[in-house]
Amino acid sequence: MSEASAAHERMAAAIGVLTAGPAPVLTYPAALLALAAIPFPVATGGGPVAGSSLLAAALLMAVPALGWPRAPVGRLLLVAAVTALAFFLLLAHLAPIAGRAGLGFWLLVAAAAILAVQVMRGLAHRSGGRGSGLRRLNAVAVPVVFGLWLLVLWECLVRGFGVPPVLLPPPSEIARQIASSLSILWADFRQTFLKAVLAGYVIGCLSGFLIAILVDRVPFLKRGLLPVGNMVSALPIIGIAPIMVMWFGFDWPSKAAVVVVMTFFPMLVNTVTGLSAAGAMERDLMRTYAASYGQELIKLRLPAALPFIFNALKINSTLALIGAIVAEFFGTPIVGMGFRISTEVGRMNISMVWAEIAVAALAGSLFYGLVALLERAFTFWHPSYRH
Repeated sequence: MSEASAAHERMAAAIGVLTAGPAPVLTYPAALLALAAIPFPVATGGGPVAGSSLLAAALLMAVPALGWPRAPVGRLLLVAAVTALAFFLLLAHLAPIAGRAGLGFWLLVAAAAILAVQVMRGLAHRSGGRGSGLRRLNAVAVPVVFGLWLLVLWECLVRGFGVPPVLLPPPSEIARQIASSLSILWADFRQTFLKAVLAGYVIGCLSGFLIAILVDRVPFLKRGLLPVGNMVSALPIIGIAPIMVMWFGFDWPSKAAVVVVMTFFPMLVNTVTGLSAAGAMERDLMRTYAASYGQELIKLRLPAALPFIFNALKINSTLALIGAIVAEFFGTPIVGMGFRISTEVGRMNISMVWAEIAVAALAGSLFYGLVALLERAFTFWHPSYRH
């Protein structure tokens, strides 16, 4: 009797895996929109979804609402696969109806977008898992899926509504422009980022850090220099850039000088604030041990100031690139991201402008991410990194 009962339980468990469970909440409105799109036209003056290849996409997007499989991971994978395939079918059908997409097409786009939101919700919900590797993978997957979702929606909206490329090119056109202009983009990246941004960033952050230690050591500088620093940090880039071009010439040193001015004072203010973050009890303990100023600085105050210093480094990683690009609008050789953007706008070559923007955004994001990784390695003890 016990063997028969165990066999019955195993069979019930196997059947339970194959039976339906509660479907993710957003799959229901997605299925309703997909099925509602079937009688409507794909394009203005065209036939309905029922008579096109998009019928497969409509029926496919109704599948996740059935609640199969029962396992949450399986449901998430199914929704992700259905979403990816549905967007692929929509993009494949987009060329013949560009500029005249009908209600049926837009209902299918809305359904696929809702399914993509459900995928991101599922990934975010699973990001709190126990495994550190899986948690990190989910932490990367959510922004990647979100970015792809925005790009696909951008493509569908621009091409579906027939937006002129001079106003907003689709991502596919920007990708083609990047692929055909790699040599130009690399020369601009090298001139702006590898020369002006990195040189100005290192000089500005290092000098701001050293002056902050001097300000901490000499009290009257804190009262005199910090107000001046706040005033200078409020100066607009368009006011500083022409002056730096006159002082340092048209090549990259003038752009690096603008970056130095922009990054110096955030580092100064954050470091001075961080050096005061150590508690009074810890300072009294160091004095009890007869620690010198240098010993107290290195062993107590600088470690306590690291979160503030890295906060300035992260802020400056984006400010540096913005400052260098804007500075190139006010005089530069025939190379550079800012020069290319201003020139191609005048030629109405907007896809090249967006290609430069994409390269700048990618470079700035990777630079910020590198600084964030260094922050995590040096400030692992901070409460914000405890799980």
